[in-house]
Formats: sequence, C-alpha cells, structure tokens
Amino acid sequence: MTISLALRGVQKRYAGKEVLRGVDAEIPAGEIFGVVGPSGVGKTTVLRLLDLLETPDAGEIHYHGRAVRRGSLESLEQRRRMAMIMQNPTTFRATVFENVAYGLWLRGVSEEDIRGRAFAALDFVGLLERAQEPAAQLSGGEQQRGAFARAAVLRPEVLFLDEFTSNLDPANVRLLEEATKRYRKETGATVVIVTHNLFQAKRLADRVGLLLDGRFIEVAPTHTFFENPSRPETRAFLSGEMAY
Repeated sequence: MTISLALRGVQKRYAGKEVLRGVDAEIPAGEIFGVVGPSGVGKTTVLRLLDLLETPDAGEIHYHGRAVRRGSLESLEQRRRMAMIMQNPTTFRATVFENVAYGLWLRGVSEEDIRGRAFAALDFVGLLERAQEPAAQLSGGEQQRGAFARAAVLRPEVLFLDEFTSNLDPANVRLLEEATKRYRKETGATVVIVTHNLFQAKRLADRVGLLLDGRFIEVAPTHTFFENPSRPETRAFLSGEMAY
C-alpha cells in the first residue's frame, strides 16, 4: 500500500534558532511533491523529519492519518518502507553490485533474490555492465545512479530526494529524473523532492510547495505554481527577485 504523508504544525529549532515554525502539508499517496525555497529555510530539515531521522519540537508527522514519533516501534517499521537519496552519496569499498545489494543482505534476503533484485536495479539506472567493478571507479553521476539503485532495490513506498542531481552533468540529471518518474509509475511510490533547480521541480513534481519563513506559504499544482502563483513572495522567488 502506498503511503500518504502529512506534517501538522511541525516546529524545529537548532541551537535556539527556530527553523520551522508551524509547517503544515498534506502529501497524498503516489504523489511527487516538490519542495523549493531559498537556501537555509529548512527544506532538508523537512525531509529528515518526514524520514523520522529527527523529532519535531512540536507538531506531528502523520503516515496514513496516524501520528508516528521517531524511536517508537512503529517508526522503525515505517522507516523500513522509506529511503532517502542525498546530494553526496556514500560509496562502500566494494563492487557496484555489492553496494546495491548491501541493504538486502542486512534484511536477510536470499542470495538468489539478492542477485535478481540487485542486477535489475542496476539495469534500471543503466549500470548493469559496471556491476563487478569497484564502486570507487564510478564517476560522480554514476555513483549517484548507484545510490538510486541501492534505494530502489529495497522497493521503498516513499522516496526522499535531497538535491539528488546537484552538480551533475545534464546526461546524468536526465537519467536520474527518468528513473524517478519510472519508479513512481511502476510502484506507485510517494516521492518528496527538495531541489534548487526550479526546472527540475517543474519537470518532476505534481505539486510544489514554497518553504519560507519556517512554513509553506504556497502549495499548488505545478502548472499553477509556476504560471499563476497566488502569493507575491512566490512570484518574487520565481522571478529571481528573492535571492538564495
């Protein structure tokens, strides 16, 4: 079953500084939801809270209408159904295949299933021919595609993408964006993407939310968000009048 997400009045402070001050958002199951906004407004914090890596100081994170708190038994089960791809992927000192298969080994999947699923995931991102090579020999873009395969092989029902194509060449950006759309289409997964690339948000997202001053000030279907935003702050952000 695909997972719906919600943030209810979520607040978060770091070292006394209020980063999020009452974030509300509804993310329906199966949606690609884009989060945009200036640097430092808490976009990655939203992802980390949704992924139950951090606990809000106030408010609640909901999955299928139920509040879940980090550290509970329910949160552990929930986290097993989610995956996050960061801006800078971690690569183990092993082959490309072993990097992708690692999560399956931890979960006790049979060797036969591991081989089938890992090779399928590598094929999904165009890395099948590199399977037995050291992962450290991959280019930056290939390593990020490997990170996508390592997440996808676990068949997460929610995929969090944090600037996952930042600083990559156009060819790898295209491959990763196509992999994202295809993964959602084939699995029905819910996807939340944080990006500074407004064109990417426009290409991928069903809806987009602008995070500003600690909350979402506008959330709208992608076409409306970019072509007919309702808030002056959104128009200023899209036109470049609001500096990053």
